[in-house]
Amino acid sequence: MSSCIGRGNAGAHARDVLNFSRENQSNEKQNSSLIPTFVDEADMQRNSRLKRELQMLSTEPPPGVSCWQVDERVEELQAQIVGGVNTPYDGGLFTLEIKIPDRYPFEPPKMRFLTPIYHPNIDNAGRICLDVLKMPPKGAWRPSLNISTVLSSVQLLMAEPNPDDPLMADISSELKYNKAAYLEKAQRWTAKHAVQKNEGSVETEKNILEDRSNKTALKRDTCPAQENLEPAKRLCT
Repeated sequence: MSSCIGRGNAGAHARDVLNFSRENQSNEKQNSSLIPTFVDEADMQRNSRLKRELQMLSTEPPPGVSCWQVDERVEELQAQIVGGVNTPYDGGLFTLEIKIPDRYPFEPPKMRFLTPIYHPNIDNAGRICLDVLKMPPKGAWRPSLNISTVLSSVQLLMAEPNPDDPLMADISSELKYNKAAYLEKAQRWTAKHAVQKNEGSVETEKNILEDRSNKTALKRDTCPAQENLEPAKRLCT
């Protein structure tokens, strides 16, 4: 009798295990079907925001900045920044690569310069040391920022380098202790790498540097009567 009861219990146990297994498989299918839906929804939200941002950059870009998609891929962008007047990057056009992470805007975009630039906060690979490109607590990125504000921040960094937070220690030291040498090298890099060369109007490194030299000479010539004045009393510097 006991053996019959055992076989009966074993059969019931086997049915329970089979039912439990089927329930688990059903739950796993339901859960797996939810994951793509969640991912798709997140992608749609990111893409929708990026389209709005690109539209804004197209219609109301920051001065001297442009941005566009690469091969219609919303997660890969390129931008160009015009070198600012009264900076060693004047006359240059600098191209940047922008990659948008899956978790954007909860993670910052990844940016780097494709055009070589002589700058203490930008290394030879084009990587940029900038707080809005980093997550807190070390960085200042937050979801309310966007690509336009980051590009404006990069543009400001070009005009106002931060030698106290460098990626290139030698350039930082040069900027601090021999600014004239830094400016001269930055101008040469700009003339060599960032000046657009067209078939109809070719501007060489020599052209752009000579143009700057002529502007300086012209500035001195506008005040010939002051040459005999004491340095502290001259109006033109």
